[in-house]
Amino acid sequence: MTTPLPAAPDDPAATPSATPPAAARPTRSARAHSFNAAAAQYAANRPSYPPALFDALEELTGRPLKGSRVADIGAGTGLATARLHERGARVVAVEPGAGMAAEFRRTLPGVPVVRGNGNALPLADHTADLLTYAQSWHWTDPDRAVPEALRVLRPGGALALWWNTAALDVAWIAESARRVDRHFADQNLSAGQRDFDARTADPTGSLDFTHRVVRWSRRVPVDTHLANLGSHSVFLTDGEERAAAFLAEERGHLLAVFPSGVVEETYDVHLLLATA
Repeated sequence: MTTPLPAAPDDPAATPSATPPAAARPTRSARAHSFNAAAAQYAANRPSYPPALFDALEELTGRPLKGSRVADIGAGTGLATARLHERGARVVAVEPGAGMAAEFRRTLPGVPVVRGNGNALPLADHTADLLTYAQSWHWTDPDRAVPEALRVLRPGGALALWWNTAALDVAWIAESARRVDRHFADQNLSAGQRDFDARTADPTGSLDFTHRVVRWSRRVPVDTHLANLGSHSVFLTDGEERAAAFLAEERGHLLAVFPSGVVEETYDVHLLLATA
């Protein structure tokens, strides 16, 4: 994966693909647990979140993060938890995965993390000013997670869900996304791209969400971009040989657009926020 490959044709059907055949479709549970074996890769390469997102949290909740009692649920390796902590929040993390929690403790030794998940929060009633789910709400069962959130939030507290999503109006990102969709054609990935829709987030309709979008970007080496892509559960459960073949071919596409080897990733953070 370190040797640049020539860019593939725009139409992948124009030449035979060297990608090995797909394995059996992974279960949701297998995808959810796949992060634990790749926690260090996740921590090193996944994008964090921009300051403007946390400004929006303060604006929409009407209170500063500094001093607020915040629980970051599905915290993973602590990408969002670290930003909340830096803003002065009194934050505790909740993470179900042993591998992710171990990486969290390594990178954020001064921040408490407890094992648990959004469907059954290990937190006392009415104790949190803010519950955050950064890139994690889609792993919950909203019919169980919404009542749990309302149980833990104090009156007037807020539930914030957000996702870093690829900015598909950027041409090279849209083309890359189409290649990923073709690679995983049997898995219907597009079905999960509306997690930030309020009706999907809360099918019961008991929460009144405000939707805010924050655009930001980062410049990273092509290796970081590919490792970020490879840290997603669909690639982690794709089979090592098949995933490696796709990422090697993707390197060629990227270097055709970014011959310097530095990729500019553009994201839209979709934030849903509701007050208890």
